[in-house]
Amino acid sequence: MSNFWEKLQKPIFALAPMEDVTDTSFREIVATLADPQYLQILYTEFTSVDGMNHPLGKVRVGERLIVSESERRVLKGKNIRLIAQIWGNKPELFHKVAREITDEYDFDGLDINMGCPVRNVVKNGCCSALINQPELAKEIILATKEATHLPVSIKTRTGLKSHDTEVWITHLLETKPAAIILHGRTQKMQSEGLSDWEEIAKGARIRDEINPETKFLGNGDVLSIAQGEELTQKYGLDGVMIGRGIFHNPWFFNPLHPSPSKEEKLTQLLIHTQLFERIWGGKKNLNILKRFYKIYTNDFPGAVKIRTELMESSSYEEVFRIIRNELL
Repeated sequence: MSNFWEKLQKPIFALAPMEDVTDTSFREIVATLADPQYLQILYTEFTSVDGMNHPLGKVRVGERLIVSESERRVLKGKNIRLIAQIWGNKPELFHKVAREITDEYDFDGLDINMGCPVRNVVKNGCCSALINQPELAKEIILATKEATHLPVSIKTRTGLKSHDTEVWITHLLETKPAAIILHGRTQKMQSEGLSDWEEIAKGARIRDEINPETKFLGNGDVLSIAQGEELTQKYGLDGVMIGRGIFHNPWFFNPLHPSPSKEEKLTQLLIHTQLFERIWGGKKNLNILKRFYKIYTNDFPGAVKIRTELMESSSYEEVFRIIRNELL
């Protein structure tokens, strides 16, 4: 098995998988703006193994695994790795889908989502719910590893209602995953409160004792590269994963460019919209794009007015007109 995790420069920086966020168009924008020293890994959106196993569902769910030719060129040029994240609760489907993804796509690794806290997902026994089903979780990991030569990592949380880091991480390490990414919140916390980095450090120490070869990354409330480097060193980690921090600045992974101008932000908004239209026009609703517009329309005079106009737009043509008028 070729395990790229073993060759990554530390500290490792990764952008978290996020539903309706980390599609191929946004990943390309982030990768293009990044200094590859500070962005080594990107992830797809969450991909359901149940959906991938359904003849009709596979078409729709498979959109989460699309990688455009232009994104592929950027990733190859900067040597950024791309991981497909999968979720569900049936080991046999993980085995089947892991094999299909390995054979039919071109990813550098697979990641199993054992951390999504969404209540409906957890109610169905998936993602964070697996923390309370360690034997099933281990069966899923082993079934996935058996089906692929790609390195298999796990993204998870510290517990369900309360922190259960030691017991849970010990179970995961028994399967010898390539990496564990630990979010310092419980499922119950959702995105509230602060990520507990002492719990993340506890997980890393257990890793040191049981399987030092497994890479260990922390996740939660990282708002800058400098903070990520500090947390990595302080808590004995291999790196960090960035989630909502990217919404503060699409140049997050380029610390030498901390204050982009109005023109730079609006130009990237325009490029992002053009990419989205080229890839998804007619397949995805324009409103999905609007969650990104706040990333580009902040911290300059007139930003609120532009953002309001963009939120009220109903077509790509309107968006292009608004931005081009501002750039003239």
